[in-house]
Amino acid sequence: MTFTTTQEIPVKPSKQIEEVSKWWLKSVAASRESQSLAEVRDINENWQSLTAEPGSVDYIEVDAGGVQAMWAIPKECFGDRVLLCVHGGGFFSGSMYTHRKLYGHFAKDVGCRALIIHYRRSPEHVHPAQVNDVVTAYRWLLGQGIQAGHIAIVGDSAGGGLAVTSTLLIRDKGLPMPAAVMPFSAWFDMEVTGESVESNKGEDLLLNREWLIEMAQMRLGKEGNPKDRYANPFYDDLKGLPPVYLQVGGDELLLDDSITLAKRAKAAGIDVRLDIFPGMQHTFQMAVGRAPEANDAIARYVNWIKPKLGLK
Repeated sequence: MTFTTTQEIPVKPSKQIEEVSKWWLKSVAASRESQSLAEVRDINENWQSLTAEPGSVDYIEVDAGGVQAMWAIPKECFGDRVLLCVHGGGFFSGSMYTHRKLYGHFAKDVGCRALIIHYRRSPEHVHPAQVNDVVTAYRWLLGQGIQAGHIAIVGDSAGGGLAVTSTLLIRDKGLPMPAAVMPFSAWFDMEVTGESVESNKGEDLLLNREWLIEMAQMRLGKEGNPKDRYANPFYDDLKGLPPVYLQVGGDELLLDDSITLAKRAKAAGIDVRLDIFPGMQHTFQMAVGRAPEANDAIARYVNWIKPKLGLK
């Protein structure tokens, strides 16, 4: 296992990332003051403003085996390699539209297509609806003739957790495994027990313990179990996972989620890498195209995944 603290990124954030963080914080504050779930979702649709338009990428909506999804197709890309992208948003918000540009950057820089799925959201659809939708989309890709070894699963925040738990479900269903999994700022622990939830209190500008607990309860439903292994991978054996590369900001409440997952993956014999970015906030990668820290983080993912997909 490789633990990397990206020391070349200064602890003092760039002006660009500070501006993005201020906008992000205003959006979160507005959503918390909203009176309805619909209002919160509408406000959160503005997250796409965090990300610069990648350019030279076409977007086509598609039905992926019954799951609403969107292709991000860069010009002159390899059509037989695919990033299966799972958006964040606490399981109840975010969409393929909020993350279109983010994963468009991933696809363009890797030189392949990205399938961004719009999974069923809580509280209307509780666990395991979300993880099932990811697996359904994966099956659909296989049915389209895409080789499993030419697919990587990537996700941010709640989507990062789903990237791992869906791969565990893929394994348990006996399906061929993807080439790799790339969770960033991932949320794994539905019990919200990480030490960083307290130690980074006040440093994390976006999340708090109470909000995490509320979102977990919405996701699991009244009868849900926070120890369900397809909701919380800390209660599963991670053996058989493909290579995993995690990124997380040093100021995140969810910092320990990534550290714990990396340790458990190492113990299971998995090829795992973890990069911790000092001074960075939750899902800072969404500022790609606008901030050097985000650009660097995406470039690290690109350099790591290309050879695993058989690309130079």
